[in-house]
Amino acid sequence: MNGKKNERAINFGAGPGQLPLEVLEEVQAELLAYKNAKVSILEISHRSGDFKKVIESAQARLAQILNIPDNYKVLFMQGGGTGLFSAVPLNMMTTGTADYIVTGSCEFLIDPLSKFCGNFDGTYFQVLGHRKRQKKQQNTVKSISSYQKLANTQRFLTDQTGISIQMRRIEFHDIPETNGVPLVADMSSNFVSKPVDVSKFGLIFAGAQKNVGPSGVTIVIVRKDFIGTAMKICPSILDFAVVAEGNSIHNTPPVFQIYFVGLVFEWILKNGGVEGMEELARQKSQMIYDIIEKSNGFYSCPIKENCRSRMNIPFRIKNDEKLENDFVSGAAALNMLQLKGHRSVGGIRVSLYNAVTLDQVKQLSNYMIKFYEQHKN
Repeated sequence: MNGKKNERAINFGAGPGQLPLEVLEEVQAELLAYKNAKVSILEISHRSGDFKKVIESAQARLAQILNIPDNYKVLFMQGGGTGLFSAVPLNMMTTGTADYIVTGSCEFLIDPLSKFCGNFDGTYFQVLGHRKRQKKQQNTVKSISSYQKLANTQRFLTDQTGISIQMRRIEFHDIPETNGVPLVADMSSNFVSKPVDVSKFGLIFAGAQKNVGPSGVTIVIVRKDFIGTAMKICPSILDFAVVAEGNSIHNTPPVFQIYFVGLVFEWILKNGGVEGMEELARQKSQMIYDIIEKSNGFYSCPIKENCRSRMNIPFRIKNDEKLENDFVSGAAALNMLQLKGHRSVGGIRVSLYNAVTLDQVKQLSNYMIKFYEQHKN
C-alpha cells in the first residue's frame, strides 16, 4: 500500500498488541466505503442489515475456530476485563461460593467482589496465591487440579491478562475435571492462540486488544444455562441475558471493533486455525527462551519452565536497570517497540501475539544475541 508497509515498526507490546498487516490493509482498502453500504464501517448503523451480517459472521467464525458447542453463546460486550470482573459475580454468583486463582495483582478484583458478594473474607469466595497477599511476584503455580475441591459451586480462574489459563507471565497448561464446578477464565493473552476445549468452561472472556483486534470490545463465550441468572442489581449493560437477547446490540456496540475482530478470525482460519497459531507460538517463544537459557545468566527469566507463557515472556538483564533501559532504547532504534516490562515487575517483556511473525522474532533474537556479545563482560 503506497510503499509504506515496510516503514512499520514491530510491536512487541502487551496490549494493544500487533495486528495482522493483511487485515490492516483490508480495513484500509474499504474504510471509506464498506462493501455495498456506500459509507464507512465507522458510520453504518448498528441496527442495519450490513452490521447484522458483520456480527453474525464474526460469531460464526469464532464458533468454527474453537469448535464452540451449541449450548454456548458468543457475546460482544464492553468494559474490558475490568467490566467482566464485575459481570461474572453479578451473573453467576447468586448462590454458592467461588475461588479465584490469581497470579498477578488482584486489587481490581476486590472492589466488585466485596460490593456484590460480601466482605473480602472468604465467606463467598477465596483468592488463592495472589501477589497482594504474598507481597512478592509469583513465579510458579501448582497444577490447577490441586485447587479442584475448594469451591462448592463455582470457580473463577483469572488474572489481568490471561489463561489456559494464561496469566501475565504464567500459564496453566492443564484444565482439570471439576465434577460440575464451572470454570470461568480470562483468556485475553492467549485467546485463539491454541486449541481450547470450550465445553470445560462455564464462561470464557477475552479483551480483543491483545490477540484479536483493537481495544474496545470484549469477547464472551458463555454457557447458556448462565444466561438469565443475574442478580437483580445487575446493570443491563452487564446482564448476559439482556446482551444475548439483543445479540450484542442492546446498546450501541463497538461496531468497528467487532468488524475488525471478525476479519482477524477469518485471517486465523486462513492461516491454519488455532493449530497453526499454536505451532507458530511454540516456534517463536522457543527462539527467545533458548537465547535466555544459553546466556549463562546474562538474560534470566524468573518463571519456572513448567508454567512459562508462550505469549508473554519476561526477563531481566543482569538485574541491571540501566542495561535494561539501554536494551529497550537500542531495540526502539531498530523499530522494535514496547519491550519495557510492566511497571510492577520491571525488566523486559516480549509479547508474541498471533500477528507477530516468525521473521520479526528472528530480528529480536538477533538483537538479543548482539546485545549479549556487547555487554556480557
